[in-house]
Amino acid sequence: MVVAIGAMKVLLVEDDKRFASLVKRGLDAEGFTVDVALDGKVGLWLATEGFYDVIVLDIMLPGRNGYQICADLREAGDWTPILMLTAKDGEFDEAEALDTGADDYLTKPFSFVVLVARVRALLRRSSGRDPVSLEAGDLRLDPGRRQVWRGEVEVGLTSRQFDVLEFLMRHKDQVVSKLQVLDGVWEFGFEGDPNIVEVYIRRLRTRIDEPFDRVAIETVRGAGYRLRADGG
Repeated sequence: MVVAIGAMKVLLVEDDKRFASLVKRGLDAEGFTVDVALDGKVGLWLATEGFYDVIVLDIMLPGRNGYQICADLREAGDWTPILMLTAKDGEFDEAEALDTGADDYLTKPFSFVVLVARVRALLRRSSGRDPVSLEAGDLRLDPGRRQVWRGEVEVGLTSRQFDVLEFLMRHKDQVVSKLQVLDGVWEFGFEGDPNIVEVYIRRLRTRIDEPFDRVAIETVRGAGYRLRADGG
């Protein structure tokens, strides 16, 4: 496949051939370069062997499901932004998608316009921001390189986890509510349950606190969350 210089590459892992074809044509028309995998094993192989800017990943797949693929990539240190496609009204699907390391989710059926907007948002969030590093004790975050360290140990985060942590670090020692986190991180007038923030906070704690015996992110009962300036 000849890829145009500057084209953003998307891996679409979806077993419904007709649906995958429609999505691919639409993304192609928007200027993306799209590879399609129709089963989980091929999808994981492509994600591992190739380079992609975003992965759009269905949950229900033959061979290996979306949760397993996402978890495999994260455990291997691959933090490519992942947009998970979940079932209609699948609240548990959404929570598990985020718990396994997905950056965002989209519930079927969905508007193609929204899909493109979500993909572009993930690309923007992973493309770098204000280069000034943020610090809280030995917890350090580089917005430009999108890297996080505890002391000398680099900590891998998903794109959305990174954004939530960056928001907290820019407001360190301040109590921020769930709605403030949603407004500061999500870009699409989020209409779901604001408790989804809890999923990200829980995942962040398992990455930046628990392995280092720290408590940087505190829950302030009835108010929200606070990231300690001393890093816990």
